[in-house]
Amino acid sequence: MTKRAVIITGPNFQDEEFIYPFYRLQEAGYKVDVAVKDKEPVRGKYGVPARPTVDVKDLREEDYDIVVLPGGHEAPDRVRQMKEVLSFVKAMDDKKKIVSSVCHGPWIMISARIVRGRKVSGYIAIKDDIVNAGAEYVDAPVVVDGNFVTSPHYKYNGDWMRETVRLAEADALNG
Repeated sequence: MTKRAVIITGPNFQDEEFIYPFYRLQEAGYKVDVAVKDKEPVRGKYGVPARPTVDVKDLREEDYDIVVLPGGHEAPDRVRQMKEVLSFVKAMDDKKKIVSSVCHGPWIMISARIVRGRKVSGYIAIKDDIVNAGAEYVDAPVVVDGNFVTSPHYKYNGDWMRETVRLAEADALNG
């Protein structure tokens, strides 16, 4: 069975938070899709291209094991305004599939209304948003709470993606 992951992003994403999981998940044997509104190519803040393979309106929970929500502040703020993304992320959580997010990415989880009662990390600037959404903010390099894997900053990409892959492999063994 093919393992599948999708990274959902938009214009001006944080380059390091897109490119590292893109290749790390491939290294772990995942087919990695990139979902962008209207399947339009976008670039990160420093020019890294994200070439979409799927339009966000075509996302279906049954097609993926992992969803990755990179940060930067502009991309997640745009992405969280897309109802189809919020429905998809909620469906992934409802099925207890892995929702992995870094930096400002948890904004998308907040807008999908899935963080209440959970432990979540994120960039310090969104701590109040996380708390106001009913989650417990945890200041740590990586936080795993059930099917959530969150991290506050790309300097922890290694920890973040190691835990994402570890959790996915554990789920595969148990599922």
